[in-house]
Amino acid sequence: MIEPIGSRARGTATEASDWDFRVVAEDFGEVAADLPGIVAPHGPLAAQWDPLGDCESYLLIFPGPVKVDLLFADVARSRNPPWRVGPDTLAAIDSHFWDWSLWLVSKRYHGMTDRVRGELLTMNRHLLEPMGIRPLPLTLEEAADRFVRARDRLETRYGIRISRRLEEEVRPLVRASHGDHYRPSGLRS
Repeated sequence: MIEPIGSRARGTATEASDWDFRVVAEDFGEVAADLPGIVAPHGPLAAQWDPLGDCESYLLIFPGPVKVDLLFADVARSRNPPWRVGPDTLAAIDSHFWDWSLWLVSKRYHGMTDRVRGELLTMNRHLLEPMGIRPLPLTLEEAADRFVRARDRLETRYGIRISRRLEEEVRPLVRASHGDHYRPSGLRS
């Protein structure tokens, strides 16, 4: 069974909202093994299992960009630890960063600035710090700028090159700042 959920199902979507679908499968393992092959012919720019979700979720980004999340709400999972950066993980980190950023753009459109601020802190711990990015970026745009510099540096170190197609789709939306500044408590304005 597949059913739409989230802002699009409720009729509260913005132009940046993703498409969320609740998926119920009799045999999750079989579906999970088949999903990459099922979606590949449709040309996703990114396709990955959510490393931080509370339930199993397959996250997709198509040109546009259009974000589609397949949520297996009945299949609980534990969050992964922060990323381990290496030549074998850099492409997955890149996909995770741009997927997360596109999701945060949709939260900005909904006026959820506190959510964006909190997610910047989580993003910093799980993805940016392992890449050597310090201190905490204050905006999503700043996070993207620092991420790109760090990724480029790591590509040079590892002698690899990751496709820029996903970045080219998502980054223009990230640059449209909506005041997503994060200020850790205890700091003066």
